[in-house]
Amino acid sequence: MLKKLFGLGKKEATPIQPQEEVIHAPLTGKLLAIEEVPDPTFAQKMMGDGLAIVPTEGKVVAPVTGEVIQVFPTKHAIGIKTIGGLEILLHIGLETVNMKGEGFTTHIKEGDQVKVGDLLVDFDLALVEGRAASTITPIVITNMELIESMKKEEINEVVAGETPVLSIKYSG
Repeated sequence: MLKKLFGLGKKEATPIQPQEEVIHAPLTGKLLAIEEVPDPTFAQKMMGDGLAIVPTEGKVVAPVTGEVIQVFPTKHAIGIKTIGGLEILLHIGLETVNMKGEGFTTHIKEGDQVKVGDLLVDFDLALVEGRAASTITPIVITNMELIESMKKEEINEVVAGETPVLSIKYSG
């Protein structure tokens, strides 16, 4: 009777949807606007909006707390879903898919839970500089329909796992 009276039955608790979320820099380096990425897929926001970083070291960390939803077989790209449902693509360098994973070491797998600053991927920055079109790393939100507004920080240099780079306000 108490279960019925106080709603303590079998009903599962629904997770609380955050109203705002902060995305931190996943790499240390120079922050760029997504429009500055020398690849039309990213610059024209065909996959979504975001920003990019020119890395100064070969380490990628989680920019948010969430779940790893995709690790590309070539290890050059990672997808993470935040607690609030944002899907974020981290694409290490441009034309790095052609490297077929050479120079990349992943430290996570699909389904792993991560928090801001957790190591995701190490990569050989010099090798990427020599073999890929660019080391510029786009950070793209691929499901923009969840977002009411997005504030991009006006800073130049960022530190992996420490510097906030985007503030997201959810719609609804």
